[in-house]
Amino acid sequence: MVKQDIVVVNKSGLHARPASNLVKAASKFKSDITILFQEKVINVKSLLNVLSAGIVCGTEITLVCDGEDEQEALKTLTEMIESGLGE
Repeated sequence: MVKQDIVVVNKSGLHARPASNLVKAASKFKSDITILFQEKVINVKSLLNVLSAGIVCGTEITLVCDGEDEQEALKTLTEMIESGLGE
């Protein structure tokens, strides 16, 4: 298991479009991928879970990857979040 603390820089947080981009990217990995946020464990492969978390700009989250491709998943998804998820 690997994890990384990340600050969400996307101006509108993880709303529909950036959340969708994140879920699509996470779904390509075999590892279990979750976000830890305010005592919640959010399945990053579920758009509904990501949207319902209410993650806004400036929020610090912990991205956790666990599985055979965990290192690659952590690196890819961290870079996506830090770059604003395409927005």
